[in-house]
Amino acid sequence: MLLTLALAIASTTGSSRAQNADAPPAILISRQLSESRTLRSGDVVTLAADRAGTNAKRFRIGGVYEPMPDPMRFAQHRHEARLHLPDLVALTADRTQPEAADSITSINVALRDPADAAAFARDVSARLPALTARPINAPDDRTSTFIVLERFHLAIALVTVVGSSVFLLALMVMLVDERRGVVGTLRLIGFTRRRILLQVITEGALIATVGAVSGVAFAMAVQNAFNRFFQWRYDTTLIFLRITPDVVLQALVIALPLGMIASLISSWTLLRRPILALVRR
Repeated sequence: MLLTLALAIASTTGSSRAQNADAPPAILISRQLSESRTLRSGDVVTLAADRAGTNAKRFRIGGVYEPMPDPMRFAQHRHEARLHLPDLVALTADRTQPEAADSITSINVALRDPADAAAFARDVSARLPALTARPINAPDDRTSTFIVLERFHLAIALVTVVGSSVFLLALMVMLVDERRGVVGTLRLIGFTRRRILLQVITEGALIATVGAVSGVAFAMAVQNAFNRFFQWRYDTTLIFLRITPDVVLQALVIALPLGMIASLISSWTLLRRPILALVRR
């Protein structure tokens, strides 16, 4: 069993690949730590749980791993090491309290039916009031942070959509007003208001579709460059931007009705005018 723990390197020795019985126990270090301290597999390092070097022990680097991307820690330096559980206990144990090495602070329990996690947590809390039991998918400070961010992004999106809709409506009104003579001519040759309105709505839907598709295509074209820049900036493999089918569908669902409504409102005010007012120069 391996646990992840960020540890300070008290000192680094030269490369040592001794394979005898007295060889230090093996550990894994993160890629960021390996690159920042110029370490590689086979090097022997001295680790301690604090900066003072208390209870320091020697370990041999058995390999380098890429840390799991964490949105809560993407701006932090992932200088970490993974130790075997007995080595970790021996390194962090308090020598003034011998029983500390035999104590635990948390237990993970796997249930046959994950749906019973909430009921199991309530039962444990009722039987052992001194313990705190909760499902691993229960909301915590991390998820609440993302909920706040999601609501903030939603508010920004709503303001952006409303503002762009007003701008789109103004453009459609100017466009329709410039075509006043064309609409009057169509009315004179027998086109009904309903037919003209249907044509205008169809045109607005096409324009909205082209705009939405162009926006999605632009986002898909730049997402790789966007991700690579921020992955380089923060030295992580975290994906910052991903265009999914749900995002594309949401963009189309929002764009089409807005385009059709803007065309309808801007055209209806023009179609209500008398024919002579439309063709008058």
